[in-house]
Amino acid sequence: MKKHIKALRFAFPYTIPVLSGYMVLGAAFGVLMSRQGIPLFWIAFSSIFVYAGSMQFVSVALLSAGFDYPGVFLMTLIINARHLFYGISFLQKYKNKGKLKPYLVLSLTDETFSLLCNIEPPAEVLPKWFYFYISLLNHIYWVLGSLIGGILGSLLKLETNGLEFVLTALFIVIFIDQWKSAKNHLPAVIGILSASACRIIFGSSDFIIPSMAVTLLLLTLLKKPLERRPIK
Repeated sequence: MKKHIKALRFAFPYTIPVLSGYMVLGAAFGVLMSRQGIPLFWIAFSSIFVYAGSMQFVSVALLSAGFDYPGVFLMTLIINARHLFYGISFLQKYKNKGKLKPYLVLSLTDETFSLLCNIEPPAEVLPKWFYFYISLLNHIYWVLGSLIGGILGSLLKLETNGLEFVLTALFIVIFIDQWKSAKNHLPAVIGILSASACRIIFGSSDFIIPSMAVTLLLLTLLKKPLERRPIK
């Protein structure tokens, strides 16, 4: 029990920025779902088992339009394809994590990935429990935010125009925070240039997967020079 408390105590401070973002994002999702007449139970079910913020926002429109199963499958694959690259980069980090591994994989959201990429587990705790509690806390924040939004949306008449932008806003804030804290800005520059070039070439609806592939390829090719010469 002590090891769990210690891991939780060390993990919590790192998740505070995600707490503030997920409560707002989750609440926005909950409000949008409740305005579609979705019961609170299904809002919670989606946030617990789907747990894919951007796809959950898209699912609001899909639910209101009626399900097209092949279309939903392709849409989900395209939107969440970036997690393929997250998973590849975390193969070593999540190696030998035993029974915790399935949950760590499920809970690897953009924000959790960002945190775990930039922090090292303290020497006082086992890495697997440190990773687990960061992932679990972030998951709890999202579920709580969704439930709060679902309750508010069913009780109050709220204006929902523009709520979907909060997800983009959170990504921008996380990027700025990483830029300030990173000693090497070249990976971020590579990501920006790759995304910009692929958007021009492939268009706004099809650029995500190519840009992730290009970014991963360039970072792989430049891995040793980047590790050898940090750029301030």
